[in-house]
Amino acid sequence: MNFDLSKKSLTEVNSFLQKIDPKSNQREFVIKNPLGNHALCAGLQDEVQVTIKGHVGYYCAGMNKNANIIIEGNVGTGVAENMMSGLVHVKGNASQSAGATGHGGTLVIDGDASSRCGISMKGIDIIVKGSVGHMSAFMAQSGNLIILGDADEYLGDSIYEAKIYCLGKVKSLGADCIEKEMNEKEIKHLSSILKAQNIKADPKKFKRYGSARNLYNFKIDNVSSY
Repeated sequence: MNFDLSKKSLTEVNSFLQKIDPKSNQREFVIKNPLGNHALCAGLQDEVQVTIKGHVGYYCAGMNKNANIIIEGNVGTGVAENMMSGLVHVKGNASQSAGATGHGGTLVIDGDASSRCGISMKGIDIIVKGSVGHMSAFMAQSGNLIILGDADEYLGDSIYEAKIYCLGKVKSLGADCIEKEMNEKEIKHLSSILKAQNIKADPKKFKRYGSARNLYNFKIDNVSSY
């Protein structure tokens, strides 16, 4: 089933996709002419596949639950923001705050992601095949940020228990973020995530970063780091 946003309103399309008839066998949809609309495919609840043919604006696929959403273009700020489950696959580049506060599911970005990718992530897996901007994984609480390219400044600033794996160069690490051992357990863990998305990269070549756990509790000796 096709939708054309040059002919139908954003509200009409979103409302239809948010309330799929449980008796319907129609589970695959194509959206043409997205025209940079904001919040397209936000709040989807059902196991459907939606392919968006073009570029989208802010908060595409926000709060996604169960749906498989493919964006054949670039995305604006906050793609897959507060995502719960399912898959969001961006075939182009992503603006800032991709996957912000995501609780679960997988976000795959074929291109680059701008600043604060994975900010405050809470369980989501984010795979960026290109590079990420500054302060990515800022205050990331849990989940995995996997970067096949490079990372800009302050990676993992104020990170909690999320894991960062980077294949390329890291310009600098943020407060309380350190490089950690890439042991056999971590290699196996990373390998399973990459394999699930058919990404052929050698997990043994990645470096892992995470929390030094010095900022969990306030200490006067660390006041300059807060």
